[in-house]
Amino acid sequence: MSTISKQAIQLRAEVPFDLGGQRLDQVAAQLFSEHSRSRLAAWIKDGLLTVDGAVLRPRDTVHAGAVLELSAEQQAQGEWVAQDIPLDIVYEDDQILVIDKPAGLVVHPAAGHADGTLLNALLHHVPDLINVPRAGIVHRLDKDTTGLMVVAKTLQAQTRLVEQLQARSVSRIYEAIVIGVIITGGTVDAPIGRHGQQRQRMAVVEGGKPAVSHYRVLERFRSHTHVRVKLETGRTHQIRVHMTHLGYPLVGDPLYAGRFRIPPAANPTLVQTLREFPRQALHARFLELDHPVTGQRMKWESPLPDDFVWLLTLLQQDREAFVG
Repeated sequence: MSTISKQAIQLRAEVPFDLGGQRLDQVAAQLFSEHSRSRLAAWIKDGLLTVDGAVLRPRDTVHAGAVLELSAEQQAQGEWVAQDIPLDIVYEDDQILVIDKPAGLVVHPAAGHADGTLLNALLHHVPDLINVPRAGIVHRLDKDTTGLMVVAKTLQAQTRLVEQLQARSVSRIYEAIVIGVIITGGTVDAPIGRHGQQRQRMAVVEGGKPAVSHYRVLERFRSHTHVRVKLETGRTHQIRVHMTHLGYPLVGDPLYAGRFRIPPAANPTLVQTLREFPRQALHARFLELDHPVTGQRMKWESPLPDDFVWLLTLLQQDREAFVG
């Protein structure tokens, strides 16, 4: 059953430079993406979404610096369905929820994943999230990436968490197993955008969005490396793209790993595990942020998942078998 909310919606956003000169309905869809395009178009036609206080048509052009204001009387029937899907909750209070996401769970409904997502599970756990943009989801993990995510339970918390993410004061540290032996750590500062030919892939591209990742070596193996990566920005597939850009794609990555590689003379168990690893070997290990209401600095850690630990164990055994 879909959720219905009677709560008024008040949203305000300034048109950024890169959206200036586009149609109002297109700009609104970018700035208020938690609402469907058809609903936004209806609000524009009803005069509920204004530009610098004026009522415009959906096709009218808006310029950078203009202020869009949405004042809708109530939200119509929600497009999302609450579903009783188990959540691994690490921390919860009145304002935020920190979860440990398993592999295979899509974060947000999209084409091909209309339900069965983290968002659907959150709406079942906290029904009032229907009134918060994107049901409180302020950052995402890829479907097969595991680990920590914070969710806002109120509009105030959502606003403050988004501000922290934009100010880069949220610390998100991941661990990954990559193909190849990395000698030393470093920083990747390379813009990311859509791949020119393959639209489901991201890539380092000129004119892409700024993206910065800091990485360091935790452990080296014969043909692989266990690394820790700290995100400064949060672009789609950022760690996967940046490590591939360096020449060290993630084990098991279906989009970016390319040719399958194994250590020479490796035992059959390791070969099979590497060949059949079901997902990119990436885990959101640490999350640190300021509580959106109290301001207290808070930190959480998620243990490495079993498949990750098993692969590390096999790689360690392989290295020891060839020492000396």
